[in-house]
Amino acid sequence: MPVSRHPHAPGDIVTPERDITHAHFRPGDQVVILKGVAGSELWGDAYKVVTPSWHTPTDEDGWRLFDPSGGERTYITAHPRYLVHLSSRCPDCLIYQQALRTYLVPRLAGADEDIDCGWYSVTHLNQVVHVADARGGK
Repeated sequence: MPVSRHPHAPGDIVTPERDITHAHFRPGDQVVILKGVAGSELWGDAYKVVTPSWHTPTDEDGWRLFDPSGGERTYITAHPRYLVHLSSRCPDCLIYQQALRTYLVPRLAGADEDIDCGWYSVTHLNQVVHVADARGGK
């Protein structure tokens, strides 16, 4: 099923307020960047954490991620607050998921297609940036 950007997708008020440290993740962790809703569930892109990498859009420590499917970009860099563990059921990630689910799913449930909220883009340096972290010119 194709993914579309929903014209009335709400802004993300959960991720920008997430307080998660760089040390929360380790090389080899399986993670997801949650981007929207599929039916009544959250969905996103899955990656494997590879190595620390500077996240230029936020000027903070980030993580270099590997896309196991190859994708358009095999390696990207992301800020830790964008990431959710898939390979473990850690409380911090579960709390974040639940907060995002509670906020987002009721607003978009029932759509006929998977909804990409359009919160993330990728810079020319292959760095994922959330709309709340975007800065002009970078």
